[in-house]
Amino acid sequence: MANDSSDFARSMAIATSGLRAQAGRMRVISENIANADSTSQSAGGDPYRRKVPTFSAALDRTLDAQVVTLGRIKPDQSAFRVKYEPSNPAADASGNVKYPNVNSVVEMTDMRDAQRSYEANVNIISATRRMIQRTLDILKS
Repeated sequence: MANDSSDFARSMAIATSGLRAQAGRMRVISENIANADSTSQSAGGDPYRRKVPTFSAALDRTLDAQVVTLGRIKPDQSAFRVKYEPSNPAADASGNVKYPNVNSVVEMTDMRDAQRSYEANVNIISATRRMIQRTLDILKS
């Protein structure tokens, strides 16, 4: 039984780390979406730059298990969108305005992927809890 309980704990820890990582990913994606149409505060300046979450593996020494963590949030170095809008206060001397390098369709696709991953981890936790409960029920009998 000791080995089974550590397997249950390991499963829960791995799934919980996945929940945390995907929640962090969704926060970054939400920030990207919220700033998709923002412009610079100053004429000719750079607007919001899309952020890209990364993941890394970490060893949970207490459980001897690999877990996932949200890694560095990196700036997307792709080019800004540029529109000719000479009346816009953020326009440069040529009348061009830089908009964030955020594509809302890509962000929504990434968000859906993060939600599915989050839900998969919730399902693992739920299944593990059911197995623990069944084990306890068997032991009571």
